[in-house]
Amino acid sequence: MISIKRDLYLNKLVSARHNGMIKVITGLRRCGKSFLLFNLFADFLKQEGIDDKHIIQINLEDRRNKHLRNPDELLAYIDARIGDEKMYYVLLDEVQMVSDFEDVLNSYLNIKNVDVYVTGSNAKFLSKDVITEFRGRGYEIHIQPLSFKEFYSINQDKQKDDVLLEYMTYGALPKAALESDENLKKEYLKSLFLSTYIVDIKERYAIQKDDDLEELINVLSSSIGCLTNPRKLSDTFKSIKKSSITQDTIKAYLDYMQDAFLIEKSVRYDIKGRRYIDTPAKYYFSDLGLRNARLNFRQTEQTHLMENLIYNELRVRGYSVDVGQVTLNTKNEEGKSERKNLEVDFVCNKGYDRVYVQSAFALDTDEKRVQELRSLMHIKDSFQKVMITGGMQPTYRDENGILILNLFDFLLDKVSF
Repeated sequence: MISIKRDLYLNKLVSARHNGMIKVITGLRRCGKSFLLFNLFADFLKQEGIDDKHIIQINLEDRRNKHLRNPDELLAYIDARIGDEKMYYVLLDEVQMVSDFEDVLNSYLNIKNVDVYVTGSNAKFLSKDVITEFRGRGYEIHIQPLSFKEFYSINQDKQKDDVLLEYMTYGALPKAALESDENLKKEYLKSLFLSTYIVDIKERYAIQKDDDLEELINVLSSSIGCLTNPRKLSDTFKSIKKSSITQDTIKAYLDYMQDAFLIEKSVRYDIKGRRYIDTPAKYYFSDLGLRNARLNFRQTEQTHLMENLIYNELRVRGYSVDVGQVTLNTKNEEGKSERKNLEVDFVCNKGYDRVYVQSAFALDTDEKRVQELRSLMHIKDSFQKVMITGGMQPTYRDENGILILNLFDFLLDKVSF
């Protein structure tokens, strides 16, 4: 059986050991949280010489462990397994299946030789809940679908272009990545969207009529990388879908999808004015395979998929990512003053570091090159500026100091910025 290394997240778990907090692994459903905890992390502990008796693993989704879904039964079971003063590692999968699970986990916060790690379903165990459920003692480790580098590690016998096409078409959920039959990939992704993600959202927020929710997902799937807001979306529903869904309901649905980690929101940032512009914003899918499955794999335009792919990779690398805006004061042919807004695809921040990133599928003509670089050229600060481009374009730095970075060099981290 092929095992995909996920060193980025494993190292985060390892670094968080014994920090006196409950380690909470969050992320999109089926993105590999359980495998990370029960396989990769448990194997690491064993290689470190930790005895099996000191690794308490409980899959609460397993019917055989139904009795442990009772909080007092679970507490008694874990207590009974702790037999000496050495460190015990408690690994709990799908902990939301335990009623009052917060009380159970908080009970171990002051026990020095117990280190607790949990995963939970997005339907009841969302990122924002981590802040409140554990009295400020929850430490979140957010896991995402496979990066391209992780995906490529199990496909090195194929041509890179073919691997990229597969990645952009069927996405990076581990089960889909390991499935060789394209038809089975498609059916898995389509079924997962309907039977898991939408059901999760409906159950958590008690949505009775879900037609508008599903239609909103379709609209977002068709417009990745486009600026929009609840008002615009509401107008679209009224004029085209003949629906009376309100802006407030659309905003709530967008929040629900973000809570379930299906999509992420990237807000606009005025680079010159150094301020955020809350609306409109862009929405990107956490997994391209799910996005494509939603549209029955009919819309696989490379330009937009590449932009979404770059966004996801930047997020994996720990950047907060905004949409940049550069305002120019110019004059038209009649000599009248005009203001033009140029877009920078991504303003990426990590601590005090900032990088401006533009995505261009191809720079095949001088005109196209000038057009794509225009917004970067008008940024006057000294932070690094990068143009990521596909195809055979080699990586180099141009005469203006802008890094022209080949997509594969970026995804495989051969050139850092």
